[in-house]
Amino acid sequence: MNKNYIIAGLVIFVIAVLTPVWFNMVTTTQAAPEPLLSAKAKEAKKCVLDKYEMRANHMSLLDEWRDSVVRDADRLYTAENGHTYNMSLSTGENSCLGCHEDKEKFCDSCHTYASVDPYCWECHTNPKEIK
Repeated sequence: MNKNYIIAGLVIFVIAVLTPVWFNMVTTTQAAPEPLLSAKAKEAKKCVLDKYEMRANHMSLLDEWRDSVVRDADRLYTAENGHTYNMSLSTGENSCLGCHEDKEKFCDSCHTYASVDPYCWECHTNPKEIK
């Protein structure tokens, strides 16, 4: 008699544990958005780091840049490719928003997909948002 309860309990346990796996198998997942590059970024064909490294590590790079600019007053970054970049989120020559001009299409699309709320814009103002 206890054998039937044990088997029923094991079946319920297996179903409960595997439900998320089955759910993920039958539902479709949305692909990560591809950030839209401006004409200037496409023309440059290079960034501070290669695109896969930038996707994975841009937050660490921006933290390093922030510390370098704020604490050491060093505003220039020389990349492995030998080019010098202005460590700034603002628009301007050799800066992030100098090439990636549209924050909404470039930054926000991926951050929204990943449910990430970066605090960059608490201090920095996107010049296109100033009216």
